[in-house]
Amino acid sequence: MRRLLTLIAAVLLAGVAALAWSFTAARLPISGAALGELPKASPPAGMTLSALPTGAMHARAGFAYRGGSFFEPRDFGMTAVLVRHPRGDLLIDTGFGRDVAAQARRLPWLMRATSTYTAGVPAADQLARGGYDVSRIAGLLITHAHWDHVSGVPSFHAPVWMNASERRFVDGGAPMAALMRSFVGAEVREYAWDGGPYLGFPRSHDWYGDGAIVLVPVPGHTPGSVAVFVTLPSGARYAFIGDLVWQREGLDLPAERPWLARWLVDDDAEGVRAGISHMAAVHARFPEIVMIPAHDARAAAELPAFPASRG
Repeated sequence: MRRLLTLIAAVLLAGVAALAWSFTAARLPISGAALGELPKASPPAGMTLSALPTGAMHARAGFAYRGGSFFEPRDFGMTAVLVRHPRGDLLIDTGFGRDVAAQARRLPWLMRATSTYTAGVPAADQLARGGYDVSRIAGLLITHAHWDHVSGVPSFHAPVWMNASERRFVDGGAPMAALMRSFVGAEVREYAWDGGPYLGFPRSHDWYGDGAIVLVPVPGHTPGSVAVFVTLPSGARYAFIGDLVWQREGLDLPAERPWLARWLVDDDAEGVRAGISHMAAVHARFPEIVMIPAHDARAAAELPAFPASRG
């Protein structure tokens, strides 16, 4: 019996040590893939971008990326982004919606135990208060189908756009896509990877054919996760990278999430690592592209908050 107890204790200690090690600093390699030149874009006059912060989850930097401090609080922002385009406006993600309180109660207990949240004004309500006609939104362009990116879907009468891989993820019964699946009245439409390479990513989808809004696949967090590259008439460029990383340090170092966070939220950890390494290479080669992780409140604060806009 003593030997058995000793063995159990040793296994437990090894597990605790491995878990602790997964939070320590560890840099990922930067991809050496050929990126090509900065793609040309012809965004039309009148195209603008506005941020709609809808609240935040509150945790510690240690949960966001390997090497982050557990003594440093971090706000994980929930921000929708309105892109106004003469051929139809788009909302990139929705942020927290009107029913966030009920939705948050259905989160995994470990996520609720390690974070809190603050709900702000839902994007639909911000737009309405600002005099914006929400019927102008031609589509909800989600970076992926996790609850905090689709929470506000029911407040809009616009199709939800996703690629085939993400649609299979939703329709296939994935627990992390349960909220999106519950929106039985939502109109879901698919776009195809019908474009060629873009900044080293093998496939792309040019939303309007003018280079102003270009999507690329970054699978891993979910099978159909995407990054959205936006180029404004001023020449300003942004990459909305969803949850490839949660905070900018994930690209600056670069570093992945610690094991516990990966276990909670990532579908394919190796895919996420590959995506981070590639996007870190883009970040290093083209610093003029401003990287916006979906949950970095500091990055979102650099965008003009609706009703202000940048063109």
